[in-house]
Amino acid sequence: MTIRDEAFLSRLSSRLLQVPPVHAGELVPDWAPLTPYDRPPVEAAVMIALVERPEGLTVLYTERSPDLRAHSGQVAFPGGKVDKTDADVAAAAVREANEEVGMRAEDVKILGYLPTYYTGTNYLITPVVALVSPSGPFVPNPGEVHSVFEVPLSRILKRSTYGRFKISRQGKEHTTWQIDHDGHMIWGITANLTRKFRDLVMDEDAA
Repeated sequence: MTIRDEAFLSRLSSRLLQVPPVHAGELVPDWAPLTPYDRPPVEAAVMIALVERPEGLTVLYTERSPDLRAHSGQVAFPGGKVDKTDADVAAAAVREANEEVGMRAEDVKILGYLPTYYTGTNYLITPVVALVSPSGPFVPNPGEVHSVFEVPLSRILKRSTYGRFKISRQGKEHTTWQIDHDGHMIWGITANLTRKFRDLVMDEDAA
């Protein structure tokens, strides 16, 4: 399979949701807090950005600033809460990518969406998949992002890339997917979403 060819992008688009997903019924979190939330989930969006490079497509990740109060130093996709001024989740993802790494809206082509992902911290995340043809370098916003790095899509698609990460929350042990790339440890929500994207691309059932 040639990662950059139009046939691949066409197949990918055909497997993605072409409109933002609408959640209905009971939400099942990726891990269950001891006390259920008594408020609606916070709507959020992240961008799974497929970046066009001479050597092929890559997937963009950020390392969050160590000064942030929440999830400091962790690896994430560009993204955040959906604002009332955002037209939809795609607009929110593009805005956040611009704020975090200087990604220009005109460089982004939305390919589709993954199903929503509900977290144990009461966030309802819509992953927005986009093809990005960067007209300049990505520049981290020092207030939010410590560094930016890219992982070759060819590596993301290999099953052998993924390991397991164990974490204890509220006295219970949970596991997430894990990717170790050049010293960057990707785990938790970001790794789980990466794996869901990988399984969709490869047309395989989630393990």
